[in-house]
Amino acid sequence: MSIAFTSAPYYLNPEDPSEPFPDTELATIEPNGLLAVGGDLTPQRLLNAYRHGIFPWFDSKQPILWWSPNPRAVLYPEELKISRSLGKTIRNKGFEIRFDSAFAEVISACSQARQYSNDTWIDQRIKDAYLALNQLGHAHSVEAWLGHELVGGLYGVAIGKVFYGESMFHHQRDASKVAFVSLVKFLRQWGFKMIDCQMTTGHLLRFGAKEIARTEFTKNLDQWCELATSEQAWKKF
Repeated sequence: MSIAFTSAPYYLNPEDPSEPFPDTELATIEPNGLLAVGGDLTPQRLLNAYRHGIFPWFDSKQPILWWSPNPRAVLYPEELKISRSLGKTIRNKGFEIRFDSAFAEVISACSQARQYSNDTWIDQRIKDAYLALNQLGHAHSVEAWLGHELVGGLYGVAIGKVFYGESMFHHQRDASKVAFVSLVKFLRQWGFKMIDCQMTTGHLLRFGAKEIARTEFTKNLDQWCELATSEQAWKKF
């Protein structure tokens, strides 16, 4: 991931995790959504970022980069689409879905370099940061198991009634899709209003995701992040 700045970036102070982020409307057009550089990955800074529609994304050779792209890909839980073939897999494959029983293993699996790249954006800095968020009850993993084997899953962050998806993996065909569908169904049951998908992909569009303007996304956050999370959330297992 090579970044060429079109203007001087905003640099965050690594000594002040309470420092406010710049307005997301100041993010660059090209590359889409780059807002700030530096800072730290403390829980305070991360939660403040997500609450305002900002997320970290950088590779292992870069400083911390903060993004707020426009438009934003989101999925409203009630608009989930499941293909006929995936529905058959969900019914017949026998995956067991768990929450937060193997967070470290999920983020480690998500960090493995893909076939198209020898690098990964989930370096040790990211792992440590989200493990800390998980221990505080803000980051969650959704896992697909076959017997005693973890075969797929995803992780993300929850604030109020918004879930921010981060990354997923699979070692068994469709395992991550089954985990995602299960997550969306439970989020709907728990009264969640929106899933942040960050970037648009054909994979997400097939699930019913759509693009919305950053201004609309920010308004949704202002409304839904302030709602209380259901007491039943994340307690299925």
